[in-house]
Amino acid sequence: MHSEALDLSVTPSDERFGVRAKAVATCDEHGDYVSFTTKYSDKPSACPKCVEIRQQEAHHREMQESAARFAAEKLERMLGASMIPKRFQGKSFDQFNADSAKQRKALDTCQDYAENFKSHAAAGRCLILLGKPGTGKTHLATAIADHVIRNCVVSAAYRTVSGVLTYIKGSYDRDSDYSEADAMSALAAPGLLIIDEVGATKPTEFEQAMLFQVINSRYEQMRPTIVISNLDPSGLPSVLGDRCVDRLREGGGIALVFDWESARKGITA
Repeated sequence: MHSEALDLSVTPSDERFGVRAKAVATCDEHGDYVSFTTKYSDKPSACPKCVEIRQQEAHHREMQESAARFAAEKLERMLGASMIPKRFQGKSFDQFNADSAKQRKALDTCQDYAENFKSHAAAGRCLILLGKPGTGKTHLATAIADHVIRNCVVSAAYRTVSGVLTYIKGSYDRDSDYSEADAMSALAAPGLLIIDEVGATKPTEFEQAMLFQVINSRYEQMRPTIVISNLDPSGLPSVLGDRCVDRLREGGGIALVFDWESARKGITA
């Protein structure tokens, strides 16, 4: 742009905004422009195109920062809603001690389940972790949940059998603000549900029926469930029932047996 094409006159409208004088200035990037001084400052104004670009960049940074804050807050809410016990919060696959071939297989399978969760979820594929106490079943299950929440932006929840049943029974209280249907819907909602301590006590017919309803509702909606139990494979049907186990195994459901010694063995208070 040539300076002779620029209007340097100060209009009444300019004066209302405090403009005192205009002059031609040159921007190395955008060429000639009209610079003005005002009664508020003797410093000439900057290139308007440069100012617009800086404002756009600042707005973009603010949007990115706002999106990052929203994502971080959402992540914190999701992690909090997972109700993973404090002892198992933040557990990772790197922290799992895999010294034997069986332990490495369990680790690799659980890590694959987490890293390829979208494909496993699309198939409604469940995971069953069975075996001795203290062998790392809950560690790996919560590591899967942590990975899924952080990397797949999928909700995950941890519940013990007693916690599930207490929640459902709570709907029967006269003063309860939720129904049994609400409880079932809430348990069916997470993208991934971990049910721990399956078979820790002998189930009643009611408890077995409630667990079937939870697992079946998730099965019908193609939402994966991880079941953790100290039982061996032959003992699981007696607790959950054959129909429930069949649903967990359908679609390529994965069962792992943790039959090595407890990592807590020999620890004294």
